[in-house]
Amino acid sequence: MTFYSCFDQKGDVIARCQTNGEIEVLKRMGRPIAEVRELSREESVVCSLTSSPSEFNEDL
Repeated sequence: MTFYSCFDQKGDVIARCQTNGEIEVLKRMGRPIAEVRELSREESVVCSLTSSPSEFNEDL
């Protein structure tokens, strides 16, 4: 399972997503996504164990 972190212009994490489709939805919603980075395998495992990526959304 792969997760992605989405960052704004200041380099702050604003969302974590599991698919490119989720990232595109956030962009269409007007979220200021400036950069997307794939989490390492270890980070992805922790993310999948702690909560769903859609729950990690600091702007809402």
